[in-house]
Amino acid sequence: MSFSVNISFGQNLSMDLGGAQWKFRQQGQNNWLPAQVPGTVHTDLLNAGKIEAPYYRLNEHDQQWIDKLDWEYERKVAISPDLLNKQHLILSFKGLDTYAKVFWNGEQILETDNMFREYEVDVKHIAKAENTLSVVFDSPTRKGMALLADHYALPATNDQSELGGMGDNKVSIFTRKAGYHYGWDWGPRFVTSGIWRKVSLEGWDSTKLEHVYIRQRKRNKQSASLTADINLQSLKAVTAKVFVNGELVKAQQITEANAHVDFTISKPQLWWPNGMGNPHLYAVKVELWNDQLIDSWEEKVGLRTVRWVQDPDKEGKSFYVEVNGKAVFSKGANYIPNDLFLTEVDQERYAHIVKSAKDANMNMLRIWGGGIYENDEFYALCDQMGIMVWQDFMFACSMYPGDEAFLANVKQEAIDNVIRLRNHPSIVMWCGNNEIETAWSEWDENKGWGWKQLYNAEQRKEIYKAYDDIFHHILPEVVDEYTDNDFYWHSSPSAGFEQLASWENTSGDMHYWGVWHAEHPFEDFKNYIPRFMSEYGFQSFPDFNAVKRFTTEEDWDIESEVMASHQRSGIGNLRIKSYMEMYYQLPDNFEDMLYVGQVLQAKATEMAIEAHRNAMPYCMGTLYWQINDCWPVASWSSMDSYGNWKAMHYKVQEMYAPTIFVTEEKEEGLEIALVHDSPEGKKGRWSMEILDFYGKVLWSEKGRTQLKFNQRKSIAVLSPELVKSLGATSSMVLNLKWEAEKESAISRNVYFEFPKALDLPKPKVKTAVREEGGKVMVDISTDVWAKDVFLSLRDNDDDHFSRNYFDLRAGEKLTVEYQGEESVEDVEKQLIVKHLQQTMNNKISQK
Repeated sequence: MSFSVNISFGQNLSMDLGGAQWKFRQQGQNNWLPAQVPGTVHTDLLNAGKIEAPYYRLNEHDQQWIDKLDWEYERKVAISPDLLNKQHLILSFKGLDTYAKVFWNGEQILETDNMFREYEVDVKHIAKAENTLSVVFDSPTRKGMALLADHYALPATNDQSELGGMGDNKVSIFTRKAGYHYGWDWGPRFVTSGIWRKVSLEGWDSTKLEHVYIRQRKRNKQSASLTADINLQSLKAVTAKVFVNGELVKAQQITEANAHVDFTISKPQLWWPNGMGNPHLYAVKVELWNDQLIDSWEEKVGLRTVRWVQDPDKEGKSFYVEVNGKAVFSKGANYIPNDLFLTEVDQERYAHIVKSAKDANMNMLRIWGGGIYENDEFYALCDQMGIMVWQDFMFACSMYPGDEAFLANVKQEAIDNVIRLRNHPSIVMWCGNNEIETAWSEWDENKGWGWKQLYNAEQRKEIYKAYDDIFHHILPEVVDEYTDNDFYWHSSPSAGFEQLASWENTSGDMHYWGVWHAEHPFEDFKNYIPRFMSEYGFQSFPDFNAVKRFTTEEDWDIESEVMASHQRSGIGNLRIKSYMEMYYQLPDNFEDMLYVGQVLQAKATEMAIEAHRNAMPYCMGTLYWQINDCWPVASWSSMDSYGNWKAMHYKVQEMYAPTIFVTEEKEEGLEIALVHDSPEGKKGRWSMEILDFYGKVLWSEKGRTQLKFNQRKSIAVLSPELVKSLGATSSMVLNLKWEAEKESAISRNVYFEFPKALDLPKPKVKTAVREEGGKVMVDISTDVWAKDVFLSLRDNDDDHFSRNYFDLRAGEKLTVEYQGEESVEDVEKQLIVKHLQQTMNNKISQK
């Protein structure tokens, strides 16, 4: 007999019940298969060889039967005498997806209906040395159908019920489960079931530590006054010891279930967002003692103050986040779950995406409300890297029922997750929902989606009461009770409580989808400027190497059945093509179409970010849709599902730099300005050159200036007469450069015509691969201007370069670091260089 017991809490014991000791089967069948916990039915079926890779080609379509069945999981639990003899034996589930019945030695002990909640049940009265634990998952689709049968239909625009063979029955809104599992306009339909987070057996006698909340009371340069709010179950007095970075700072006897222990930190260092300072963290540990250690809790916390500023001004009302008394221009993206099968997302994937955000100069990610409250590892990484988190509650683009049981379920879900996440300094906002306030309002092309007009007066009243109960009462009351005045925003977008977001309301946040959905030109980004832009975007496909991973050669056409299935926005492919015709020459082959599509997406995003940063301080935030993907697909993401940076992510890295050039067409000409959002002021030199594509400088000017925190500073205006005097605008480019003290120079190229109208010569691009300090470096040069130069490795989809999709001027030599696993020799053999001129079908200058 073997036991797996982790003695991590002194007298209190914990036994991890995850791992490969589980088996599963379709309920009622006899053929048990091996299972992994945490896991999902789909991944267990895949690992057992019962289904093909779900994301490959059209395999998704053949796997919709899985969520129509019930599934059973089982394992044996051998309990050691030390654990078995504890007064309490708590079976703890951190996540059950979703409709589960739990049995211990054949006796049902728990029934669940919420993927987002945590569940505990005491099994002391039925536990033995040898036990059987089983969990039966009811079909979430059939459960949803039963709930729908007792209610009229509610809107759920992204629920892809048709793919599930259920007709037009939108059931996702009745189930507290990740909405995107039912499909979205960037994701497939895989309605999962399974034990998706940790399961364990906890044993304790006199005292159990439930949770700890670290509150900051007062702070100055000399000290920070903090309180540890300690919640516990206890049968007698214990001593609480508080440690900071391993040093004991307070010991206090506590006798109540809710205790408060005050302590101080001398000369406190603050937590700052990326680009504003160091995101300093303190390791805080709380131990409970009687004669020996009983239980403990530990987490890294940051000292900071957060305020969302909504002050009246001459334009309306501001909307921005202030951290430690400093106004922050929020630069970032919306974030969705990284996979349909959540247990496939490991620490490495989390680290890659958060680091990619940091490396692209972001300081904020918005956790969108149609996914999940993310794993602890994600928030810990955001804490470490200074990435602020705008945290949606899990409600998006749907209306919801308002019966007593549903509302009670939602309240406990909110409590569980606010308690779990509230110590993370990265979380700066709790937001009730995504786009529901806008969707419910009367139809208006600039304001509301008109959902309320689909229902009669009695139904409207009932539906809105559920909305009001959840988003105006339950959620803000939970945030108020379980946090220390954390900011709650009821819906995104919104102009404020009961103030609908619109371009007429100059307050709150906005989502702008005129570009894309309404086919506005990219130039319209500058005409729709809100106080805080929390959604906007433009689509592209993954690059060719990535596409080859989920297709075969016969699929290599954007209108093929496979590529169409991996494009969930019905208008998507035609929309990309129509915008491409507007700005670029249409390529005549599939690989070039993918490449130009990424360049097109980068251009759209560049113009959007420029418009938002140019409008600082009126506009104080820009979060594009979206940073990541959950499967290989054409979408609005800047990184594909394999983790590769698209052209857009490289462009975002440039446009989110602390200092950038912006341009604006004015009556007197093209204004050129510098925008700076770093707390430290900068002195530096700027230079401007207009040159032709052969390297000849036609005009230049330079100067020095000093930039202040959150400043936009105009440095020049180019008159139309000047530009016209230099020659054809299709044959020249404006190069802008900024060089600050002790910093790398930044530059930006501004063209006077759309890319399709440029008279670009045919370049001869040369490369040389070498090793330098143990790193693989690529030297690249060109004889004439090369636009949007893209480096990749043949048949290697995990390669990454320090720079990519860049312009290279005539005679320039640029060195780029290869950041993958290949050797110098392999990079040299596989290196591929593509540039825009190669896609232009000889419509380029032959001078």
